[in-house]
Amino acid sequence: MTTWMPREEWVKTLPQAIAASCVVLQDDEGRVLLLRYGPGGPCAGTWWLPGGMLDPGEDPLAAARREVYEETGITLDGPLSFLGTDYRSDVENTGPVIDFFFGARALTEHPDVRLSSEHDRFAWMHLDELQAAMFTADPDILAALCRMATSGDSAVYLSEGKSA
Repeated sequence: MTTWMPREEWVKTLPQAIAASCVVLQDDEGRVLLLRYGPGGPCAGTWWLPGGMLDPGEDPLAAARREVYEETGITLDGPLSFLGTDYRSDVENTGPVIDFFFGARALTEHPDVRLSSEHDRFAWMHLDELQAAMFTADPDILAALCRMATSGDSAVYLSEGKSA
């Protein structure tokens, strides 16, 4: 027999997951903006998209815009397209993470990039340059997201970085 439990107590028994948002920001030549994590922090020396964890009560789209601004100084005023999600069961022993990926329209000019203290470099890279760099996650995921951002294909659901 199941014992009734007040909602606030029941919620505490549910699995917890971290949610994050990332943005594929491309220029009109098809290059994607990537940031390199600086020394001394997690993932030091690896490259990834601008993005990060949601603040309490924040929705994924708002987090994507906020994170791009905090990490690059770029304000994304225009619409963002939803590219997909990736569910990872355990990231560096912190438990499950759900990543939301968004795409921004191609930029005709490169805006000034003002890096946060979290990063030490930025680069605009073509897809064929991706295999030569060290990435925080699988470069095939990044390549697929870039293709989706430019082609307008439907959103994708990934599990552990692979098509489900």
